[in-house]
Amino acid sequence: MSDDLIFMMGSYEARFPQDRNYVESHLWFQPQGEVYRVGFTAYSVRLLQDVYFLDWTIDADMAVRKKQEVGEVESSKALSTLYAPADGRLVAFNDAVLDDPSLINTDNYGAGWLFEFATEAPTLAPAEYLELLDAGWEATQRIIKGQMND
Repeated sequence: MSDDLIFMMGSYEARFPQDRNYVESHLWFQPQGEVYRVGFTAYSVRLLQDVYFLDWTIDADMAVRKKQEVGEVESSKALSTLYAPADGRLVAFNDAVLDDPSLINTDNYGAGWLFEFATEAPTLAPAEYLELLDAGWEATQRIIKGQMND
């Protein structure tokens, strides 16, 4: 996709399609009628590395509050809690990633989407999201290097 924006994570290119928006919790939001389809950005997939387990701790079609726990993801790096990206309603889960979480690694902007979400919360344009990544990249690198030295 030639119109993707690129953020360099060391020597790794993290690509960000411009046909969707983003949120600070490193998820993409793509309009699908009256809801958003939501998935992990290339940045978050790179930091997670090799997702192999996903589980939801709430049911679909539930109202959620920002930062409410909604699930867990396990990768070669860690077991991480997933939180609601904003106040809204988690409409439906992508059953395909429950059956095969590796879709998150191989097609995070396509078949590897996580859930559909209804919200009025603001999102970031692709260029704004890259500015956010750039502003926090130095701190992220220190965290990554600290984990590697544990």
